[in-house]
Amino acid sequence: MTGEFPSWFLEQFPKLWLLLLQNNSFTMFQLPRLLLNHTLQILDVSTNSFDQRLPDNIGNVLPNLQHLNLSHNGFQGKLPSSFGEMRMIDFLDISHNNLSGTLPKEFLIGCSSLVILKLSYNRFRGQIFPKRTSFEKLYVLVANNNLFTDIEDGLRHSKYLSVLDMSNNNLQGVIPSWLGEFRFLHLSVSNNLLEGIPPSNLFNITNLKILDLSRNKFSGNLPSHFNGENMSLLYLHDNEFTGTIPSTLIKDVLVLDLRNNKLSGTIPCFVKNPIILSLLLRGNALTGHIPTDLCGLRSIRILDIANNRLNGSIPSCLNNISFGRSLGYEFSYDLGSFSFGDESLGVHSRLLILPREFSRSQPDDLAFIVEFSSKSRYDSYTGGGSFDYMFGLDLSSNELSGDIPIELGDLQRIRALNLSHNFLSGLIPKSFSNLTDIESLDLSFNVLHGPIPQDLTKLDYVVVFNVSYNNLSGSIPSQGKFLTLDETNFLGNPLLCGSAINTSCDDNKSTNGGFLELDSQNGDEETTVDMEIFYWSLAATYGVTWMTFIVFLCFDSPWRRAWFRLVDAFISFFKCV
Repeated sequence: MTGEFPSWFLEQFPKLWLLLLQNNSFTMFQLPRLLLNHTLQILDVSTNSFDQRLPDNIGNVLPNLQHLNLSHNGFQGKLPSSFGEMRMIDFLDISHNNLSGTLPKEFLIGCSSLVILKLSYNRFRGQIFPKRTSFEKLYVLVANNNLFTDIEDGLRHSKYLSVLDMSNNNLQGVIPSWLGEFRFLHLSVSNNLLEGIPPSNLFNITNLKILDLSRNKFSGNLPSHFNGENMSLLYLHDNEFTGTIPSTLIKDVLVLDLRNNKLSGTIPCFVKNPIILSLLLRGNALTGHIPTDLCGLRSIRILDIANNRLNGSIPSCLNNISFGRSLGYEFSYDLGSFSFGDESLGVHSRLLILPREFSRSQPDDLAFIVEFSSKSRYDSYTGGGSFDYMFGLDLSSNELSGDIPIELGDLQRIRALNLSHNFLSGLIPKSFSNLTDIESLDLSFNVLHGPIPQDLTKLDYVVVFNVSYNNLSGSIPSQGKFLTLDETNFLGNPLLCGSAINTSCDDNKSTNGGFLELDSQNGDEETTVDMEIFYWSLAATYGVTWMTFIVFLCFDSPWRRAWFRLVDAFISFFKCV
């Protein structure tokens, strides 16, 4: 349907209590000026094409609304103060619009029955919430992607608050310590300007499932005492945390993201967490060997410990990690049945129009996001979606050495493997031809030698194959996906040849290859000649040295007399002994 909002419905049906007009193409939203106190309780006009200001009289015309959804439109300007007349409203979604300004005090004081409030993706600014706010029954507050600058004491009145998302705002200063007094299920303040040391009680909220403090300026050590028994998702990446990683931080989490901090020390023991799905430690200053405890993470899908200072060899037991061989995981949380005293705040029969993620029925899979580098780019993988498809291992930009374990070829379901920018030597394992699902394989910037195994042409899904800047030799495979690879993937290997780098292998034999063939034919002879020259040179050097020494002794000089005195002193010493 198109055109204006059908306000005549309200005039002709004064007892109408439910009006659902979502997913249409209405362009004008106006309400009757003379109509007051309509009985409408549920109004959903989400996902239309409204692009003007909200009617100033909306709260006067519809004071009995309990459920209002204006989301996914283009409403502009400030929120009308008449919203404060909606004293019975318990669900309000005005997200994904172009609303701006501060929240009117009439709204903050008058809408005291709110349980679920969604303000995200607008341009609201100022405080969230000032002292006089009366949202005592608020259970869910989603206010991400706005311009809010402060978390004020008014939020303390919402003692039942369980979901708080203030990510992607302009929040400054420190996190108030009283936030740790809530019984949160989900707390996100990511991508703000917050700083200082987060209150330790945030890490000890009993029922907390999701804690996201990422992309701020938090500093200090991570808390040594961590009691988040029910924690599932912990995002602390892109901050300035220092010190070591406490082993208590990793118990029972599904996703642990500590990327891009200043953490040091060794990787702690993760063997007691058999359910972790994603472990991201990239971009810190971790040292030591890769612990074999990681081989016990049988459920993990993404393991990223790149860009640290890890050394030693790659544990061959990493082939024990499932990387897709063990499928299936479950993550969800139940908002439960919330009631206060004798008054139930549930939405009863209106559950059918509540957003799925905030209905009181437990969702099958609550979406979460994991970021991982694959195919030479960073992507975000969503739980219940693309995350179910991705299996990856990134050990790049460390100080790892030794051969690449042939056992890594057992990771048949892995889609991204990055071992670049290390000191790995030896041959490219032929077992890599078993990585049948691989899409991105990066071995660049190592000291690998020998040929590229021809069996790798069996990799039907590979899009990125980079072996640049090694010491590889021989012909580049010219079948399968190798026909689509350009020369940048093979740079820095002067002994390679093939159509991918526009170098004929016949020409290579006549230059570099010819020398190699000559060396092979005459190797024993050249070795014999070299050793003979070495022995004769050594004998001549010793002979000349002794002759020079004897000649000096034949002349009467201070140096000669000093030498004989030294010899006499040694003889006297041994006689005394």
